[in-house]
Amino acid sequence: MKNRHLRKAVLATAAITAGLLMTACQNGTDDSSSGTSQSDTASPVAAAEKASDSKDSKGVSGSFKNGEVTYLAPGKYIVSVPGKDDQQFWVADDTEVYGVGTICGEAGSKVDAPCTLDQLESALKKGAVNADVEMKNGAATLVTERRAAQQDSGSGSGGGSDSRETVVEGINEGKGVNGTWFGNVSYLAPGKYTVSDMKGTEQQFLLADDTKIWGYGDICGDTNTGEGGQGGTECTEAELETAAKKGFSAEVEISNGIATTIRDDH
Repeated sequence: MKNRHLRKAVLATAAITAGLLMTACQNGTDDSSSGTSQSDTASPVAAAEKASDSKDSKGVSGSFKNGEVTYLAPGKYIVSVPGKDDQQFWVADDTEVYGVGTICGEAGSKVDAPCTLDQLESALKKGAVNADVEMKNGAATLVTERRAAQQDSGSGSGGGSDSRETVVEGINEGKGVNGTWFGNVSYLAPGKYTVSDMKGTEQQFLLADDTKIWGYGDICGDTNTGEGGQGGTECTEAELETAAKKGFSAEVEISNGIATTIRDDH
């Protein structure tokens, strides 16, 4: 009788011990599995969180001024503008990219340098870059790196007009200027340009909604087509900006620092 009770006690103890060992093993396995999972996913976590917090690029069109552009994946980026949701975008073979020292080109240069898509990717893999992004149907048509002066004047605003107040050393400001200039037109910032005279003096000027832009082959159009009896083609501001980034000669009529008429002299 005594031996039978002893055997029952031993069996019960063994069962309890086995149960405890099984529970400990299971807990150990779970912790190990969890640890492995965290280790495996640690590297892409930041990019995944950034992507989840941003809007998808499908069908999006518009201008994103004074944004912080970051790398997401090959050919895919995010632009963050103060006061707006982060926006994903793609780059295409015809996306134009211009730099002023970080993406490509030289810092302090008055003229933006055309960059390749490889240079854009390489620069953004090193860190975020302040830039303006023009987007159509989710793909960037233009990425323009911002100069340091533009970044300072535009911080916190998220708008495009801040760049028009940028002052560039060695160039006459456009405020209150009146007259007609003949010379090379160069791009300074969105909506802001310079025209150099025969003596090499550069004059800043701004654009307005009613600025007339006529092309004769350099900005747009050609000498054989025209509208409104002007002998040329009326061009868009986007066409002017693209042409000015390459440089072209023109006649520029300025009133109070704002161009009233621009005609290329092709």
